[in-house]
Amino acid sequence: MADYLIGTDIGTSGTKTILMDTTGTLISSDLQEYDVLTPKALWAEQWPDVWLNATLTSIENAVKKAGVLAGQIKGIAISGLYGGSGIPLDENMEPVRPCLIWMDRRAEEQEQWVLQNIGSQRLHEITHNGTDPYYGYTKILWIKDNEPENWAKIRLFLPPNAYVIYKMTDEIAVDYSSAGNIAGIFDIETRTWSKEMLDAMGIPLSMMPQRIVESSDIVGTLTPQIAERLGLQAGIPVCAGGVDCVVATLGLGVFEPGSYAAAIGTSMCAALVHDKPIHADGLIEMPYVKDAKRLSYSFGGGATAGALIKWFRDHFARMEKEIEEKGGENAYVVLDREAAEIASGSEGVLVLPYFMGERSPVWDTNARGVIFGLSLVHTRAHVYRAFLEAVAYSLRHSMESTHADLGEYILVAGGVAKSRLWRQIIADVTGYAVACPVNDVEANLGDVMLAGVGTGLLTWGDVKSWQILDEKVQPNPKAHKLYSQYYTLYHSVYQNLKEDMKTIAALANNKI
Repeated sequence: MADYLIGTDIGTSGTKTILMDTTGTLISSDLQEYDVLTPKALWAEQWPDVWLNATLTSIENAVKKAGVLAGQIKGIAISGLYGGSGIPLDENMEPVRPCLIWMDRRAEEQEQWVLQNIGSQRLHEITHNGTDPYYGYTKILWIKDNEPENWAKIRLFLPPNAYVIYKMTDEIAVDYSSAGNIAGIFDIETRTWSKEMLDAMGIPLSMMPQRIVESSDIVGTLTPQIAERLGLQAGIPVCAGGVDCVVATLGLGVFEPGSYAAAIGTSMCAALVHDKPIHADGLIEMPYVKDAKRLSYSFGGGATAGALIKWFRDHFARMEKEIEEKGGENAYVVLDREAAEIASGSEGVLVLPYFMGERSPVWDTNARGVIFGLSLVHTRAHVYRAFLEAVAYSLRHSMESTHADLGEYILVAGGVAKSRLWRQIIADVTGYAVACPVNDVEANLGDVMLAGVGTGLLTWGDVKSWQILDEKVQPNPKAHKLYSQYYTLYHSVYQNLKEDMKTIAALANNKI
């Protein structure tokens, strides 16, 4: 009788569960969607019970769809979005306030306080990370500074996946990747909380989970109450999982150092997995989800990547989208076909993809999107191609920021894998061959791998064979040479407009 495993990923706008057998065959899946709370401009938060209910419902539905016996399901692993501050919990393990998630930008004053009182050099020496409102420790400081009544109630911060696992197992733990991504209070060398940084920031060590585990480690087992809700047996092991973008990289088949992988979804996470220190510029570093004490994951990413392309389709290809919704051709396919007729460089149109500020490696909340070089000769196809190229420029920036040997090819997953044109553009802009998985890759696949290894049903050798790559797309040397000139201009336009971007951001927020 076959054995089965469950992988659940708690995302920013939805939670997805897949159920697979131990050969890596997908049996069923379920997605539960929800919205992010944005009470003010640049604020983004979520009540954790939304994540918990979505997780339980998606697992329950996936199990029902699969039609397998409860006793055949042997393990679960749960990954999650970067939960920023983490969920602030009181002494009864109840949420004190919503969780400030990764996209929340409110902690600008706290970032400046850290720079002035601790300094970027010492912070980087301990954490290998910098200062920005993106990081969880700045969001924790925002709660401390602005909500003293809530701060007095808080006893523990847990990231989304750890909170849900606690609710399912009654056990408290945090995986290394989630702990490391909080950044400013995690010592990357010792792989534990930094007492020096915690004391300097006035954050009690007791507010951090004391049990830090590998992503494949079993945190606990399903309680009888939760098991009954899910239609499963009590006692099923639940593994720790990790930060979703890191787990997705595992799902791409990155098991050892030296591989560079980019997951291009709503945003882009592009990272190098390494076992030796790298002298990166402005990248985010955390322990990897395999061999966390040995391997690190250093990433940069576009805040808007797939979101940028979707925005263009929704606003400038409405007719094509309506036709698609009525059963016609996919709107992206139509746009790709038009853009393929345009020469590399979009005949002088250059886009800066900073439509929601930008995080690593730019780190500029005030960065804004720019369409540069337009003339009456340009068409929708020119601009669309320039959008595709902009994401590729952003990827190249992250790649070059590693200052490391990235091998002969890079791995790219997400919507880009469906577009032959976009793959070719990425190869031409970066100068690297591009390999994409044959099947869609999300964090869920990495979760199933972690559950299989954590329960002992599978080895790393077993899951390595699950990922099959498509034929590599090779860069065109002539196009790469041209794109390198545009790439230089890409940096120049941003630097020339940086102060103007700050001014227009202030005007838009009525701060002038």
